[in-house]
Amino acid sequence: MSNTESDSVFDKNKYLCIMIQRDASTKIKQLAKKFPAVGLLGPRQSGKTTLAKELFPKKPYVSFENQDNILLVTKDPRAFLDQYKTGAIFDEIQRVPQLLSYLQGVIDDQPNKVGLFIITGSQNLLLLESISQTLAGRIAFIHLLPFSFTELASSKHGTQSLNKLILNGGYPRLYDRKIKPVDFYPNYLLTYVERDVRQIKNITNLAMFQRFLKVCASRVGQEVNYTSIGNDTGVDQKTVLSWFGILEASFIAFRLQPFYNNLGKRLTQMPKLYFYDTGLCCSLLELETESHVNTHPLRGALFENLIILELLKARFNNGQRSNLFYWRDRTGNEIDVLLDQSAQVVPIEIKTSATFTTDYVKGINYWKKINPNVKKAFVVFTGKTASLDKISILNWKEIAFIKN
Repeated sequence: MSNTESDSVFDKNKYLCIMIQRDASTKIKQLAKKFPAVGLLGPRQSGKTTLAKELFPKKPYVSFENQDNILLVTKDPRAFLDQYKTGAIFDEIQRVPQLLSYLQGVIDDQPNKVGLFIITGSQNLLLLESISQTLAGRIAFIHLLPFSFTELASSKHGTQSLNKLILNGGYPRLYDRKIKPVDFYPNYLLTYVERDVRQIKNITNLAMFQRFLKVCASRVGQEVNYTSIGNDTGVDQKTVLSWFGILEASFIAFRLQPFYNNLGKRLTQMPKLYFYDTGLCCSLLELETESHVNTHPLRGALFENLIILELLKARFNNGQRSNLFYWRDRTGNEIDVLLDQSAQVVPIEIKTSATFTTDYVKGINYWKKINPNVKKAFVVFTGKTASLDKISILNWKEIAFIKN
């Protein structure tokens, strides 16, 4: 065997050793048998390209990070697509949004074909009205976020401590290339601000936007106060609202909406702020070690963010939209998370303590009084699994037990 062949085999074996099975794989393959196109949307470096290539190895791959490919599309989109009538993987398609309208024509010319195109995007195309309308009924979307704990649990990384998991987050590159969070996230954020933010909106003062990111991180798990965030950032409320749109479109942060029983009668009007990755939030908070996480006053909020992400990823990996809300009334009664299921609403409390106290179920018990048909309820904490009055008390590592 030549040196070249030996190196190739070695690299392949190494890749197979570190490959972590993505929970979204099954759903993506199912959708590719029913729709002409499947879109994988998620933050940069969340594993979209790797997964698309793994699931559809025979499809030609085209990256629109490559400027030459962008120029070809710009010059003659029809001629470009003529090369791929039998299908392809189009990576980072938000860089050539005009291609999607022409893609519609290729799909419509082959009405009985399914699984033709796999497109990926680091921006939420569903928030862009023109794009979502262009391929309506022709494409199914999956949101692929960084690794969940459930995915990591099947590998050697499933044994890491809670503080380390919060600090590391779930971006595959950290685990694939053994990069420390303190090295990965500052560079990730710099690239995000310099490239993606400019692409979504022409912000002249990027330093101000970076300050906005840090201010948002300091409010993780809190109700969003746009005026306060604007004051601390140095911009007006209108700008804050616009910048929140950027965070959500690029899968950096999201707003968890309050639950309401009747339309227009939310008890608490303001959403809560969470990040799509706790490691990224930790970096913005300048946390560099596990001990920093352990002693930080926002550790509880970061743990809450982690658990909410696990619930969200479970939905996304199954091709479903978020069904997560929180609830708080004017007298201080609250529930950290409500799962709005078709048959019932499931209350969940999230606590960082390893010692269970009955205070943890006060909110749930109150919720049961005003919603007597509740069949399931959960407390997720860092202690041992138990049960109390038909409330499941779960250790955080058993979060997959909650089916949402």
